[in-house]
Amino acid sequence: MKLSATRDVLLKPLQAVIGVVERRQTMPILSNVLLVARGTELLVTATDLEVELVARADVSVETGGEITLSGRKLLDICRALPEGSAVDLAVSGEKAVVKSGRSKFSLATLPAAEFPTVEDIKATQKIEVDSGVLARLIEKTHFSMAQQDVRYYLNGMLLETVDKQLRAVATDGHRLALCEAELARKSGTEQQVIVPRKGVLELQRLLGDEGPVTVELGPNHVRIQVEGIRFTSKLIDGRFPEYGRVIPKDTTNELTADRTALRAALQRTAILSNEKYRGIRLVIRPGGITIQAHNPEQEEAEEELEVEYAGEDIEIGFNVNYLLDALGAIDGEEISLSVLDSNSSCLIRSPGKEDSKFVVMPMRL
Repeated sequence: MKLSATRDVLLKPLQAVIGVVERRQTMPILSNVLLVARGTELLVTATDLEVELVARADVSVETGGEITLSGRKLLDICRALPEGSAVDLAVSGEKAVVKSGRSKFSLATLPAAEFPTVEDIKATQKIEVDSGVLARLIEKTHFSMAQQDVRYYLNGMLLETVDKQLRAVATDGHRLALCEAELARKSGTEQQVIVPRKGVLELQRLLGDEGPVTVELGPNHVRIQVEGIRFTSKLIDGRFPEYGRVIPKDTTNELTADRTALRAALQRTAILSNEKYRGIRLVIRPGGITIQAHNPEQEEAEEELEVEYAGEDIEIGFNVNYLLDALGAIDGEEISLSVLDSNSSCLIRSPGKEDSKFVVMPMRL
């Protein structure tokens, strides 16, 4: 295998895939990237057995072939070379030699045949969606995913296709975020898949503001083509909770507030909340809301805020971080907050918009 390219052309695919290369691996080959040179292109593949990324670059291939070598070392070498410099990469025996100007690096290799790749995901459904739309679905929901929960199906995001809608849902059992988007044409069969947390965060990094994206859903994998990068992730095998049952339907006691003002008031009050539990109390009454917090040092904070509300008087406690995350994900100037009573979940959304919903469970204070 022998190829030539500029430093910048080699750097781009390496930076795109390096996120899934683990520093500490039980299998040494997983700290390597797979390089496949053929025709006029170089394919760079990285995997951690859960997420696989393949990026391509246009290079000058003298001799085709495939090999694996340390992803981080190759990336560091390319980063350290001067911008625009020419780079030659040749494989001889069990060594790969990288030359640029007066610099020469000899790297250890492992056989390409040992590198685990996912070829066919046996896709049952293919969806065309705009990159910005998919990025928005993830941005509005990813913060509600669980982290290392024993209920493994919560450690990821549900992607669901229903008629002409693509829906993303995430929950950690204490809060839930839902966002949906209209597809250009009707999807095939209704399908639910759970994408693991790492896959979701890696995909969020790859997606841009615009451009077409192809989403393929298979029984065990999801594959997404983003510009010159192919993302493949294993799916979590489990049944996602019936999220529709936890979204409050009764919105009798609904208050409307300025999103920025409420967020700022919550942030100020949270300064004196319990650092571990982050609990705050909302005292809701017609025309106004009082936000209260206290901590084990007997310190207290209280903030008054004018809101539009004509329902019953309610006192309810919440984890302030959950409220702030939801308010941060809403686009509009105003927010609507609905709560039935002091023991019921709270529904947060932008007034008049049904495409994004956030549910926060109350906490006892």
